[in-house]
Amino acid sequence: MQTLTANDAKRHFGELLLNAQRAPVKISKNSKDAVVVMSVKDFEELEAMKANYLKHCFNSAKRDLDKGNLVDGDSFLNSL
Repeated sequence: MQTLTANDAKRHFGELLLNAQRAPVKISKNSKDAVVVMSVKDFEELEAMKANYLKHCFNSAKRDLDKGNLVDGDSFLNSL
């Protein structure tokens, strides 16, 4: 992943936008990673993947509940 400093991103904003259409670009500030700039298409795909994963987790939990596969909360927390 390409990384730019915040100052470079500001100076070359048009180029940053063009590059982010092809692949995400990481922006750092004060030598620390700050943000990632990505295309709207990539962002929407990422959000859809997150939503699908949450649906999968919910459906899996619902199947476990329907089967009576329950875990006591205290036991679960103690196992961590």
